Amino acid sequence: MGVTQVETVLGAVPTAELGATLMHEHVFVLTADSQANWEAGAWDEEERVADAVRRLREVRDAGITTLVDPTVDGLGRDVPRIRRIAERVPGLNIIVATGIYTYADVPGYFRFRGPGLLPGLPEPMVELFVRDIREGIQGTDSKAAFIKCAIDSHGLTPGVERVMRAAAGAHRETGVPIMVHTHPRSRTGLAVRRVLAEEGVPPGRVILAHSGDTTDADHLTELAESGFILGMDRFGIDVELPFEDRVAIVAEMARRGYADRMVLSQDTACLIDWVQPDFLPALPNWNYLHVLRDVVPALRERGLDEKDIDAMLVRTPRAWFERTT
Repeated sequence: MGVTQVETVLGAVPTAELGATLMHEHVFVLTADSQANWEAGAWDEEERVADAVRRLREVRDAGITTLVDPTVDGLGRDVPRIRRIAERVPGLNIIVATGIYTYADVPGYFRFRGPGLLPGLPEPMVELFVRDIREGIQGTDSKAAFIKCAIDSHGLTPGVERVMRAAAGAHRETGVPIMVHTHPRSRTGLAVRRVLAEEGVPPGRVILAHSGDTTDADHLTELAESGFILGMDRFGIDVELPFEDRVAIVAEMARRGYADRMVLSQDTACLIDWVQPDFLPALPNWNYLHVLRDVVPALRERGLDEKDIDAMLVRTPRAWFERTT
């Protein structure tokens, strides 16, 4: 059997070399159109790149080997910029995605393209997602290793469903896995389960991001029993759920036998331009190092052993990228 590889922004690497992996982090989350209209001249490219390099070197030096960045259309994806940063942080794999992030409507680019306009029109998103996976993103040879879509409290709107089914179509053609932003308090994972089952996507190929935003262990158990991977990935965003509750739900799910169905992260970024700057002091632990420095020790205190920690940080991320069906 040959060596299994996964694409990073700087090329393919053996999955055995992924090591400790943060499964949901961003480098930048930007609204380029709004920036151009309201903050012209405020973006200093070299300053921002240097700051990202510094922060990501801290991540690498702390023992993280891989960072998975689900920034796609709707979040300001700029892969040429991420390549520049990755080249200055040797020893840290950055894995990037294709897909579309929306809570309601499809982006305007797709509104009058694709199915529903004329009989027999194909879904252009599928072809574009596949191109990112097989050829490269934004004119580079950096290939997407997974597909990102979203469903929030708005529920399964026509636009959200269209993107989700397009993600499933690209998965069927390429075999790469899917990450879905979810809103667990609205139990949107159940809608994901229905749609992706209709599309023939195995649940084990799907991460339900932000599952740690709820303390409803029975709901999460239902999803884990269905085969999904639970993204416990918002540590540090304590305004959504306090730290103790986030740790407690991970510990409870591990106690129920699902340590290998969870992945850990913070969903942080070097800069998110839609967050008001004076809000950030309310998130003192919103940084790339919170999981290693605070979360893992807290989980150990609650009885999780090294096998559990290894499952969430190493083995399950690796397996998610390795499976092709």
